[in-house]
Amino acid sequence: MPLPTFDPADYDQQLADKVARYKADFAAVGLPEPEVFESERSAYRMRAEFRMWHVGEEVHYAMFDPADRKTPVMIDVFPPAAEPIARVMSSLRACLNANETMRHRLFQTEFLATLSGEVMVALVYHRKLDDAWEVEARALSADLGAVVIGRSRKQKIVLERDWLQERFELDGRELSYQQVEGSFTQPNGEVNRHMLRWARRQVAGVGGDLLELYCGNGNFTIALAPLFDKVLATEMSKTSVYSAQTNLQANGIENVAMVRMASEEISDALAGGREYRRMKDVDLASYNFTTLFVDPPRAGLDEATVTLAGRFDHILYISCNPETLRANLDVLTRKHRVASAAAFDQFPYTHHLECGVFLVRR
Repeated sequence: MPLPTFDPADYDQQLADKVARYKADFAAVGLPEPEVFESERSAYRMRAEFRMWHVGEEVHYAMFDPADRKTPVMIDVFPPAAEPIARVMSSLRACLNANETMRHRLFQTEFLATLSGEVMVALVYHRKLDDAWEVEARALSADLGAVVIGRSRKQKIVLERDWLQERFELDGRELSYQQVEGSFTQPNGEVNRHMLRWARRQVAGVGGDLLELYCGNGNFTIALAPLFDKVLATEMSKTSVYSAQTNLQANGIENVAMVRMASEEISDALAGGREYRRMKDVDLASYNFTTLFVDPPRAGLDEATVTLAGRFDHILYISCNPETLRANLDVLTRKHRVASAAAFDQFPYTHHLECGVFLVRR
């Protein structure tokens, strides 16, 4: 698909087309009328990355059309970029063009921002970084008011920290999240807040205990945990597990147990399979699971996890891939009905649509 165009005049029709396709594709599984959560028309992306294209003594931000991966498209401004990213983009490029040490063999720049206004710049090089680079990078960090990271093959230079602190209000609470460079975070901050609020509304009053798979840095865990007696949350990434534990402590959440396990492993453990060393401190028999929450990768749920899901009275499912969600629902709706649905426009001006469904046992 070609590079998207960012014309706010087209937004309403593009979103309407995506929602219409969602409703048509899921009609056979009894999808109710979905709630639709729009994105901001511009300045919505909390993550962005660009190739750095060298022309003479200058470097430019560049993107590539998938249909022509050899011809760079120079980027002067990037309308989707959140305000903290937009604020530093032009200043960063000016600094790089005035500093050969920082510019030399720079390959890529990656930005991460928060709703609370912090911004991180990761500079990726095709050369080994030395003390001279670190001196200049510290000056650059001070000039930009940004966290700066340097990376090259088998090398990562952290000047002060490699994380940002996100803070935002949700249903009367201020939530706080550590977001580590290189780990997954939600790309559209305001739409993420819509997702969290919607998810909380679906399970309000259900009670009992929650099993959460693919918990990441605890984005949903921290929002949902106060609505349940106990939560068992699983995640495979070590970095994400450490961040989730940090975030649980920072938010005063004490009813969550975390284990670093794949969804297939936890499915096996709950089905009475082999004993897992990482579960030795978890008393599964003490849980009264009423609800399963999943936010899987694009591949969706594997067969074992779909089977596990069928044992729960309530299933809350957030999906970044409607195709795999649809395939999973073909099985899940044999025992459950879709009680509510939502469409979250995480990626305006593209064909992508984030979907949410809440299923209840028939």
